[in-house]
Amino acid sequence: MSTDPRRRPLPSAPATPSPTTPPSATPDSTSMPLSTSPPPPNGTQSILDHSASSAPGHPTPLESDFNLRFCTVCASNNNRSMEAHLRLTTTPSPPGGYPTISFGTGSLVRLPGPSINAPNVYTFNNTSYSSIYNELRGKDERLYRANGILPMLERNKGVKWGPERWQDWRIGYPRTGKRIPADTESGEADLADYSADKGSLGTESGLVDVVITCEERCWDAVLDDLLTRGSPLNRPVHVVNVDIKDNHEEALVGGKAILELADALNGAAREAREEVAGGMGDGDGGEARF
Repeated sequence: MSTDPRRRPLPSAPATPSPTTPPSATPDSTSMPLSTSPPPPNGTQSILDHSASSAPGHPTPLESDFNLRFCTVCASNNNRSMEAHLRLTTTPSPPGGYPTISFGTGSLVRLPGPSINAPNVYTFNNTSYSSIYNELRGKDERLYRANGILPMLERNKGVKWGPERWQDWRIGYPRTGKRIPADTESGEADLADYSADKGSLGTESGLVDVVITCEERCWDAVLDDLLTRGSPLNRPVHVVNVDIKDNHEEALVGGKAILELADALNGAAREAREEVAGGMGDGDGGEARF
């Protein structure tokens, strides 16, 4: 029986050959760009790329921008705290020194007098180093130069305006503009600007990261005062004590030790910032700040 021609299957169409794609050349790894990520926006330097600019003689953004802020404290804000203040603000590394302020914890400023029972007493916050210097020089220049008081005051005059009391410090209050002495009738017409103090750059906010005391009783006074204030800013601060005898020779040695401590703390803080920055990834390329 013959097959119905209408049911005969159509002949299959020949398969159309697909166009052959020429083999691509294997990319040479030596000719590939090192990075395909887009460059950071204009004026923005990613903190993750700071190592690329760490050639000798060119500080990284972290090294050039970040420094801890210090506060040095002794009893009268004249000898030990001021020597440390000077060391921290005149060190060549970091350039320009550390942002630094200094205070005393005593009730009054007491300096040696002609006898142990007759000290020279002044008030904090409204007595300048210059006025103390002029008064003691007029009393007995030979005595006060021999015991080192006048040379100490000459150094202090070049650091800041006058002794300040820790307990009177308004933490977080801007340290800008002219000082206003507590006693406006004291005749102190030279109301120096805060910006004239060494180490003022960086402390305008009235905040510090590390407080270094020069005596255990000063350390106790600082901690007691901080606890009394009740942490209104809810901001941590490190308080460290470096025992220094209250004489000019020990102040020189102690000031050098405080500078070494500050360098170590600042280096550790920078390493911590780098670790935080390294863990951020390359999401937005912004800077990490504590």
